[in-house]
Amino acid sequence: MGPDEMHLHFLRELGNEVAKPLYIIFEKSWQSSEVPADWKRGNITPIFKKGEKKDPGNYRPVSLDSVPDKIMEQIRLEAVLRHMENKEVIGDRQHGFTKGKLCLTDLMSFYDGVTALVAKGRATDVIYLELCKAFDTVPHDILVSKLERHGFDGWTTWWIRNWLGGCTQRIVINSLMFKWRSVTSGVPQESVLGLALFNIFVSGMDSGIECTLSKFADNTKLHGVVDMLEGRDLIQTDLDRLERWAHAKPLMFNKAKCNPGNPKHNYRLSEEWIESSPEEQGLRVLVDEKLNVSQQCMLATRKANCILGCIKRRVTSRSREVILPLCSTLLRPHLEYCVQLWCP
Repeated sequence: MGPDEMHLHFLRELGNEVAKPLYIIFEKSWQSSEVPADWKRGNITPIFKKGEKKDPGNYRPVSLDSVPDKIMEQIRLEAVLRHMENKEVIGDRQHGFTKGKLCLTDLMSFYDGVTALVAKGRATDVIYLELCKAFDTVPHDILVSKLERHGFDGWTTWWIRNWLGGCTQRIVINSLMFKWRSVTSGVPQESVLGLALFNIFVSGMDSGIECTLSKFADNTKLHGVVDMLEGRDLIQTDLDRLERWAHAKPLMFNKAKCNPGNPKHNYRLSEEWIESSPEEQGLRVLVDEKLNVSQQCMLATRKANCILGCIKRRVTSRSREVILPLCSTLLRPHLEYCVQLWCP
């Protein structure tokens, strides 16, 4: 449950009874461009990712919000996506949270261009970029101004402005609840509407970029031919453009996660030189400097073997009815994620 303590099962079981009251609330919210206070609250649960458990930066904050708010967001999302499609707000380079696109399409389209150049014997540099805490640092005023610039109607922009403004969050660990804190920036990743708003916010990132660029939300990949010094200068010019764009938002690229694939030539973001890497994991697929994916195969089989060992140790039954669903749910996603790219 979210902070409003309205459980999903409750709404589902009593759908016929609560439909009319919710409709009235939705209609009033839309007409007045005001959002109920309970919809602006979120319980934050920190989920450990990797590294030192004492470091707060190694936890992913997951927010539990109001379910009726998500229903209202879904209604608004349909209109927002329809407008984005009609006005071509999001370009073809964005694959994240976009209809008909996903991690696989991003990786396939990007590496299709890279492998074509390598097959022709052209020297190619690939740059991996990631925005630092991008979802949490989106300024609300700049986002709303971008909505107005892209021609969204007044009712939509006013409602979204009110939905984003005055939000509060608190950390909840087991039964321990911390104090409420104001949220002054960002779009909630767990919300229905937030991901589309983030795409609108970063829609101008690739403006003026001359090299090949591909985006998946806050992850960006850039590649260009570097047979001549002019090609390297062109990549550096595009990096400078991206840095200026991020500085104006204001956002920051995570320097620790920005890697080029050429150890013979260094590139920089702002005044910092970024170190080269012989291999890089983009969208959880590991590719080395020779476009070899053997390490990705080893990682996938290692994870699969660990899961098989866990099933063997923890599950006593060996019946087909038990083992097959476990393997399909826990094992196959690791072996089949983007497998069309790394092991077709």
